[in-house]
Amino acid sequence: MMLLKIAFRNILRNSRRSLMTMSAVAVGAIALILFGEFMAYLVVGFQTTTVEETGHLSVFHQGYFEFGAGNPAAYGIGDYQTVIGLIQDDVVLKPMLRVVTPTVKLFGIAGNFDINASTTFLGMGVVPSDRSRMLLWDEYHIQRGGGRVPTELGLRDDSPTRGVIGVGLARILGLCKQLGVASCPSPPVEAATAAPDAPGPTVDLSELARRDRSAGQASGEGSVPRIDLLAATAGGAPNVLSLYVSKAERQSVKELDDTFVAMNLALAQQLLYGRGEHKAVGIVLQLNRTQDIVPARARLRSLFKEHHLDLDVRDFTELQPQYNQIVGLFGAIFFFIAIVMGVIVLFTIVNTMSMSVMERTNEIGTARAMGVRRSGIRRQFLIEGWMLGVIGATAGLIVSASIAFAVNHAGLRWMPPGQAAPIPLKVLTSGVELLIVAVWLGLMLMATVAALIPANRAARMPVVDALRHV
Repeated sequence: MMLLKIAFRNILRNSRRSLMTMSAVAVGAIALILFGEFMAYLVVGFQTTTVEETGHLSVFHQGYFEFGAGNPAAYGIGDYQTVIGLIQDDVVLKPMLRVVTPTVKLFGIAGNFDINASTTFLGMGVVPSDRSRMLLWDEYHIQRGGGRVPTELGLRDDSPTRGVIGVGLARILGLCKQLGVASCPSPPVEAATAAPDAPGPTVDLSELARRDRSAGQASGEGSVPRIDLLAATAGGAPNVLSLYVSKAERQSVKELDDTFVAMNLALAQQLLYGRGEHKAVGIVLQLNRTQDIVPARARLRSLFKEHHLDLDVRDFTELQPQYNQIVGLFGAIFFFIAIVMGVIVLFTIVNTMSMSVMERTNEIGTARAMGVRRSGIRRQFLIEGWMLGVIGATAGLIVSASIAFAVNHAGLRWMPPGQAAPIPLKVLTSGVELLIVAVWLGLMLMATVAALIPANRAARMPVVDALRHV
């Protein structure tokens, strides 16, 4: 206790220098904590968005993950309702599951033949009610606590011919005005009024669309914009169906925005399988907690092996490989900032303690002459460095908490990579206790280690030279 009192008094002897040193430590703590909390907010936000879209786990037919993109119909899951029932009724999986839903992914040609426009599309067939529940997943309270509200899906279970397209696809097919899309240019007059007898596949596709469109589809949706979708069935025959577009929704990537089509699962199955058996290309599992991915995946594989099902299980990081890449990038940036702040603290403490050693040379010689051992001198300066680190780091924690509160209540918004619309600019203040403790301990240890260099120099100082120092 006496050493602590002496160390505190020595810090106050040159209050201005000590204040600057503690300020440097505090700034380091503020920078590391705020950036760490901001990084944590981005990671959990990105994870929430990804899990809302793809779920935690996806079940596919063996080989689909490697080869299914070229021919999804060939890797469909037959009798998928039985597989879903098997998963939902399992006593081990049941407490972990939140949503289990089938999906269909397909590609083909989308056309609006009122203006002779067509392009390729990437389609996704979903069960609208299940997809709406998936959009409410909020393990980290990003939606409630972060001001983020899920968008309206635009699909309904009782309207199988309705769908949603990307804003880019709406622009290409000339549907912006009908769908009320703002800031969407109209196609050039030359393209919109192309000669009807111009050669190309659009004529044949138009004829297929008129031939295969039923009377109910043609008249049942009133003035809702319609596009025609062409895809190859599992048997290789062309199949055309009409999709009535509820709205256009901007996607995060332009390539996806120019090709995106979301539709009811039944319509996607009819388009992909025609009159054949309607299968599911994948079964999506959304869990209550992300930490249950490993046991749930292990149980699924055991269950499929037990029932001799030729199925594979993939998690969302495999379906979205950029997730681990982005998290790794944030980790590398945080590590770099931590190294920079650690070096700044190190040199600041070394400089401060070195100046203190020079100013107190006579005192060191007197203490050594009175019988204080070298370890006692070293311990005294180490405690002073430790105290500078503790006070500075603690002040940094208090100030960073105040700044985080101000940022979270300032109503700031920004457009992060991979998002189609601005989101709130916030930092995550819950669940980051380990980060705060690590920063506090790290800076305290760094300050103590930095004080070791001048402390050793003071301890090794010859007593005679120290006494006659002027």
